[in-house]
Amino acid sequence: MDIDILLILQEFRNGAGACLVDFMTKMSFIGEMNTVLIITALIYWCVNKKIGNYLLMGWSGNRVVNGLLKVTACVYRPWIRDSRILPAGDAITTATGYSFPSGHTMTATPIYGALAVCTRKKMRWISVLCIICLVLTAFSRNYLGVHTPQDVLVGLALGILTLWGLAVLFRYLAAHPEKENIFLIGGIVFGIAALLYISLKSYPMDMADGQILVDPEKMKKDGFGDIGRMIVFCIGRFIEKTWVKYEPVFTKKALASGVVGADSP
Repeated sequence: MDIDILLILQEFRNGAGACLVDFMTKMSFIGEMNTVLIITALIYWCVNKKIGNYLLMGWSGNRVVNGLLKVTACVYRPWIRDSRILPAGDAITTATGYSFPSGHTMTATPIYGALAVCTRKKMRWISVLCIICLVLTAFSRNYLGVHTPQDVLVGLALGILTLWGLAVLFRYLAAHPEKENIFLIGGIVFGIAALLYISLKSYPMDMADGQILVDPEKMKKDGFGDIGRMIVFCIGRFIEKTWVKYEPVFTKKALASGVVGADSP
């Protein structure tokens, strides 16, 4: 059924022309890692550190979970599973690796989803805009033909579950700040275990036209990067809260006016 939906979207896409393809490509772009990191960094350094930490932890956690699931399930991209699927534009060259679950969706969910939650009361227009961006980013992966609906829906569900779990964790740590180091150490230990897992597990070696369908070394490299960023986040968080204790100037003003902070996790 997933492939049938992609074929319907492909038929519509072929009839609609390049206009919507360009738009959906741009929507996919806002779910890419560099775009998300810029948004998160601006919020962390300039607006509200607590929300920034929430976004960073959600982003890094989702990236690691996504990478682990990809190399565990080893689901091939739609056009490999069915030759009738023809991705739009250059999407086939940029969408590499395994398909399940959608990395763009799991990258966008902790950022735009968390911002939607944090701004839902004081700045509702931002909340609505973030939800629209999240939905369009997820749908763009189907429209471009690089992910099945299952890839996207599971990625969205996992991203939302991660946000909920982190919100519970943040509330717990707000009441028990002395316990944070335990969770940071746990994150580092989990990261090391994840590195060992992706390094030692076996990978499919299926070939087509003399080339391997998915290069295990590339999947390992991507996984190392995501896990490394999570470990660095845990170490950086410990250093910052112990010695640096940076606080954005805007945070105090925003808290005093009631604009930002009341809805943070």
